[in-house]
Amino acid sequence: MMMILIAGPYRSGTQNDPARIKKNMDKLEAQALPVFRKGHVPMIGEWAANPLIELAGSKEVGDDIFNEIQYPVAHRLLRKCDAVLRIEGESVGADQDVELAKKLGLKIYYDINDIPNAEQ
Repeated sequence: MMMILIAGPYRSGTQNDPARIKKNMDKLEAQALPVFRKGHVPMIGEWAANPLIELAGSKEVGDDIFNEIQYPVAHRLLRKCDAVLRIEGESVGADQDVELAKKLGLKIYYDINDIPNAEQ
């Protein structure tokens, strides 16, 4: 069993439009159940970061509080993960996640079908 960070666009290409950000989040979350059904634990950085960002008093996506928390949460999570699933779409943050994951020696997947089933 692996903990797999699902990385892909969140803010990228949205001009911070909440509806477009939600669409990106939906794409990230659409991969979580397939990862789970393969016997692994899916993780998305925003699942951990967004509540902290709200608690810290962020007023809008991309403000100083958002930037203080968003990427550092994902990078801390990566130190506990075993792999990354990088989904399609341009994203500086997701590319940074992949680069850090490589430095940490984590497995990088680009297709859900390449992720092996966990041994039961």
